[in-house]
Amino acid sequence: MATKSHTELAQEFAQSALSAAPVIILGSGASAAHGVPGMGALAARLLETPLPAAWTGQEKAEWMSFLDKLTTGADLETALQQVRATERQTLFVAAVTREFLLPSDLAALAAVLADRRTLPLTRLYRHLFDSTHVTVHVVTPNYDRLAEYAADAADANTFTGFSYGYLQTRAQSPDTRVTVNGRQSRTVAVWKVHGSLDWFQDASKQIIGVRSALTIPANYSPLMITPGIDKYRLTHGEPFRTILGCSDLALQNARSYFCVGYGFNDEHVQTKLIERCDRNSIPLVVLTKELTPSAKAFLSGGRCRRYLAIEEGNAGARAYMHHAPAGFDLEKPLWRLDSFLDHFIGADA
Repeated sequence: MATKSHTELAQEFAQSALSAAPVIILGSGASAAHGVPGMGALAARLLETPLPAAWTGQEKAEWMSFLDKLTTGADLETALQQVRATERQTLFVAAVTREFLLPSDLAALAAVLADRRTLPLTRLYRHLFDSTHVTVHVVTPNYDRLAEYAADAADANTFTGFSYGYLQTRAQSPDTRVTVNGRQSRTVAVWKVHGSLDWFQDASKQIIGVRSALTIPANYSPLMITPGIDKYRLTHGEPFRTILGCSDLALQNARSYFCVGYGFNDEHVQTKLIERCDRNSIPLVVLTKELTPSAKAFLSGGRCRRYLAIEEGNAGARAYMHHAPAGFDLEKPLWRLDSFLDHFIGADA
């Protein structure tokens, strides 16, 4: 019997992982592919945004220290972790972040309205639902709503831990699903561990979701955990404590993982994933433009026993597997989700 090529083994592994109805992990790279800016662009926006006049002299001095760190080469998260931001400085970062990202988010929605096949994630959802599965779990630190737009385009319901409608409250049960004739409808459960562009909180900690909000509602602030020293403290409050619990449960029960544009730089997302890849040999597929040092360290460190990772390469893509850690070339740009799906599940109809 002829020995199978690396490419053939990669195809078999990818198709097996997809058939196991993977939990999908979306990183910033998944959104960047559709025009949503990343942390570097957000850092540039913060550098040029005027400070609120109400800030104290001490707050302004601390902020200037933060800006100095940015201008001398520190990335946004590192710079924010090195300053002790006040609560209103944290809220300021969240408000600027929302204002900066929202136009790109809405542009993605407009593209989906013009063509429901715009987001390749829609095709992935449809493929995963082309079975007996009624729930697809998505875990993401992204604030944008591309995962939800893709589900809408796939004619699936979405659940983010909030009730349905324009004015949303937190769901009474984290397992709330739409039922039709007594049966659960196909639902994409999107666990947004750092918040969303349409979540808000007032001074009394009342939490609402307003999907149509173009501006921050009066007397509310964005409910988004931004990079910085308070990042891990804020996850102990709601809705993040519940969302993280649901995310961990999905990752704990997963039979495979499918990461798109995720850099393995967030403990809120990857801790459970890494444990199961190590202890249970859960198969992992990673698609990204460029593997981060963190991703490379994880994949080469021996804790991930079964994996396929694909990044951009000179021939089109460069792939790495557990039995080929040095990597091999692929002739097509299979690091892109659309090309990956074309190759592994067939061209979009």
